Amino acid sequence: MEQQYINYIMAGVFSLIGILIMVIKRKTFTTYEKVWFITITILASVFAVLFPEEDVNGINGTIIMGLYLLDTLLNILCELLISKQSKWNFIVSVFVEITEIAICVVLAYRFATMATTLFFWLPCDIISFINWNKHPDREKEELTEVRTLSGKQEVLVILGIFVWTVVIGYLLTLIDLGTDLFGGNKTLEVLVCYLDACVSAVAVANGLFILFRFREQWIAWFIDAILESAINILSGQYVLLVLKLGYLTNSIYGYVKWTKYIKEHPEVVIGGKKKVTKPPRNN
Repeated sequence: MEQQYINYIMAGVFSLIGILIMVIKRKTFTTYEKVWFITITILASVFAVLFPEEDVNGINGTIIMGLYLLDTLLNILCELLISKQSKWNFIVSVFVEITEIAICVVLAYRFATMATTLFFWLPCDIISFINWNKHPDREKEELTEVRTLSGKQEVLVILGIFVWTVVIGYLLTLIDLGTDLFGGNKTLEVLVCYLDACVSAVAVANGLFILFRFREQWIAWFIDAILESAINILSGQYVLLVLKLGYLTNSIYGYVKWTKYIKEHPEVVIGGKKKVTKPPRNN
């Protein structure tokens, strides 16, 4: 009963923090963005109360739930900043990576994702911040210029993800996870290993897309959200499903915004080459 009360308090504080962020930064975000952010935080709080986490690997369920809620809050803030083409998303993203590494360590699972986060995403966040800082929009410095992939590049990315998933997924099945998260169900563990490998492959592609400011990163986010949702359902992590709902909706929003930006600007970079779509503007 005491743990239940703690969950109520934690969920309430989480919702309050989400609302406060939008109130403090109300001039930064549109009405839609504020409503979206607050809705996701409240939904996550409700799920935290309805689906409390059990103890796993000797770790109190309340601690695990706290990590899930923190991960959700940081992720949706990061996603929102990316959709706004803001370089500051990478600062928030560093805290996202630290939180997700902690979750992997506590639950003793998803080692491909943990390794990708530690050795790829953290350095990528720092490098991306520097790169985005070098490419501000000519009219609005708070925005970063974005571009799109060529068809050939898209094919190479898909092939790379497939090979990575098969190879890394197989290697993960050879590791004794030593976790009670799946109740000893080996088939489930193997399935999650391959899903985890695929998620890590998409994550690497996504990180490179973000680093080089490619619009296709939103497609990667969308695919990642679907795969992550499958893992969350198999693992009983229902609170994190709210985060994936945020991914899915914001991916559509971000893709539309970036596409509009590309169409409205004279130089659209496709596959690393500038393609003039209309006469350049006068500076």
